[in-house]
Amino acid sequence: MLAKGWVRTKRGNKQIKFIALNDGSTINNIQIVANTELLDEELLKKVTTGASLAVKGKLEASVGSGQAVEIQASEIEVLGECDPMRFPLQKKDTTLEYLRTVAHMRLRTNTFGAVLRIRNAMAFAIHKFFNEKGFVYLHTPLITESDAEGAGDMFQVTTMDLKNIPLDKKGNVDFSKDFFGKKTSLTVSGQLEGELGATAVGEIYTFGPTFRAENSNTPRHLAEFWMIEPEMAFYDINDNMELAEEFVKYLVQYALDNCMDDLKFLNDKYDDGLIARMQSVIGIPFQKVTYTEAVEILEKAIADGIKFEYPVHWGTDFQSEHERYLVEKHFQKPVILIDFPKDIKAFYMKQNEDGRTVRGMDVLFPKIGEIIGGSEREASLEKLEQRIDELGMSRKNLEWYIDTRRYGSVPHSGFGLGFERLLLFVTGMANIRDVIPFPRTPKNAEF
Repeated sequence: MLAKGWVRTKRGNKQIKFIALNDGSTINNIQIVANTELLDEELLKKVTTGASLAVKGKLEASVGSGQAVEIQASEIEVLGECDPMRFPLQKKDTTLEYLRTVAHMRLRTNTFGAVLRIRNAMAFAIHKFFNEKGFVYLHTPLITESDAEGAGDMFQVTTMDLKNIPLDKKGNVDFSKDFFGKKTSLTVSGQLEGELGATAVGEIYTFGPTFRAENSNTPRHLAEFWMIEPEMAFYDINDNMELAEEFVKYLVQYALDNCMDDLKFLNDKYDDGLIARMQSVIGIPFQKVTYTEAVEILEKAIADGIKFEYPVHWGTDFQSEHERYLVEKHFQKPVILIDFPKDIKAFYMKQNEDGRTVRGMDVLFPKIGEIIGGSEREASLEKLEQRIDELGMSRKNLEWYIDTRRYGSVPHSGFGLGFERLLLFVTGMANIRDVIPFPRTPKNAEF
């Protein structure tokens, strides 16, 4: 048989060499047994960690421990040499922090091979889930003039000469001279455009990169990340919660069914509770709790001596520590938070009858905190316009969105799942930069 791959390790003595070869398709290596009497000694010196080989030989049952079969090599060709003194990936364990400094090479490690294969499986499972439900995959624009979240932290897109920026009569930047004739940025969300699709073909989902120009260096933030955003016509908040729960359970189960070798490796190396934690979210209904009830639970915890870094009172946005307490300590299961104060949520969320809260929902997971955020969308033209005016938002860039409420408005809902947040949960990795091949963070845009 013929095997091709990269050398993970080489050991042995003068008579025989044992080479661990890996082609990246699995966490498991194939052992190559090289008899030095049959193979050129100078060639074997080139067989070093990181070198690429083509090996011909006979596949046989292994007499040693650690593998069921091995290849008795009859011919070895070194396809690409690797200087062991300069190769940045040595046999010894290296820290994830170090590997981020050689991110162009870290993909060759067992850890990132496992992460990439799981990432691939999760991307496939996402499309599979929605395709089986009859959703339409909608490609929403990466370049937009709208800020769906109202955060303002967006990357501007321009072709203007930054050394000679055109100004109008008032001394402001004249964006009419720019490529699109207006100020444009990289998108923070495909949701608003997704609503257009939902009100046309019923049920859609987006899956693509999104961008936030937030100057944050935490283990939970990236400047470029991927989002899955389904939008569904004729769904109320309860339909939305049901779909979100079914969706994340489907993805976790798919990983358990199809990625177990990689999961076992990550479980043993980085997080010995990974597989058990994944299994724990499958067979139980998620706990539904109102924001107000959650505040009461957290305030009682504080009264009982629990210390949080950030304060809790009605009207504050929960931090990860609050979300994880609800999931890991109080309920000990995933939680769906609903009915948030309207002042801490986006303008498009449907207002409840109390005038204080909106039909938002956040799905909270152990170790992660919020993994999904969504809502029933405001279907009333009058209430949507009123909310836009209350927030002092410019309607100039929103008239196309408001049209969906003018012409045949329907109850509709949707949510967003951060792909890398999901991957943190199903890989057990602690830093979001370690679940994306090429992380984009402040002062870091290599490769």
